[in-house]
Amino acid sequence: MITRGLLDQLLKSGSDLLQGSSAAQGENAQRRSAGTMAGSTLSGLLSGAGGGALGAGAIGLLLGSKKARKMGGKVITYGGLAALGVVAYKAYSNWQEQNGSQPQRQIEPQTVDRLPPAQAEEHSQAILRAVIGAAKADGHIEDRERELIDGEVAKLIQDTDLQRWFDQELNKPLEPRDIASSATTPEMAAEMYLASLLMVDEENFMERSYLEELARQLALDPALKVELEKQARATA
Repeated sequence: MITRGLLDQLLKSGSDLLQGSSAAQGENAQRRSAGTMAGSTLSGLLSGAGGGALGAGAIGLLLGSKKARKMGGKVITYGGLAALGVVAYKAYSNWQEQNGSQPQRQIEPQTVDRLPPAQAEEHSQAILRAVIGAAKADGHIEDRERELIDGEVAKLIQDTDLQRWFDQELNKPLEPRDIASSATTPEMAAEMYLASLLMVDEENFMERSYLEELARQLALDPALKVELEKQARATA
C-alpha cells in the first residue's frame, strides 16, 4: 500500500485547509452579527463560497476541523511528511546528546525523511495510523466530516487495498495499545507520538488522556517525550 504519498498529501492539505479557512472565516465574520459565536472550521467552509472547492483540503478535516480554533495553526508549520521527519530527527538527536553517557546509543536517528522507500513506507503507515487515532481521540468524527473524508480519500487513493485499510482504521474502536503496536523502532515511536501531538487539542481532557496513554504504550523514554513536546512547541 502506498501510504507515504497519502500521508504526505494529508499533512500538506491540513496546512492548506487551515490557511484557506483563515481567509474564509474572515469573510464570513463580516456577515455575522457581533453577538453570534463563530462556527467550526468545517461549518464555515461548507456555508461559504469555499464549500465547493475544498479539494484535497477536505482530507485536512481528519486532522483539525474540530480543533483548528484551539490548535493555533500547529498544522500549518508542517509542510508534509519530510518536515515532520526533520522535527523528529532533531528531537531524537537532542535526546541522544542528553544521554551521552551511553555511547552505544549515539547513532544517527533513522527518521522517515532519511530512509529508503520500503522503510519509509513502513514508517508512513505507522504514522498514518497514529494520525487517524488522534483524529478520533475526542470521541467521534462527525457524520458530515466522515462523508467528506470518504469522498476525498476515494479521489486521492487509487489502491483499493489502501482505501479498505483507511476505512477500517477509521471504523476501529480507539485503542492506544493497538496503534502503538505499529512502532517497530524507537524512531518510529517518536514520529508517531509527534504526529499525534500535533493533531490533538491538549486542552481537551479526552485527547490529553489519549496522548498520555499512547506515549506509555509506545514506551517512550520520558526525556524523549519531553524533547518531542519541546520541539513541537518551538516549531509551532
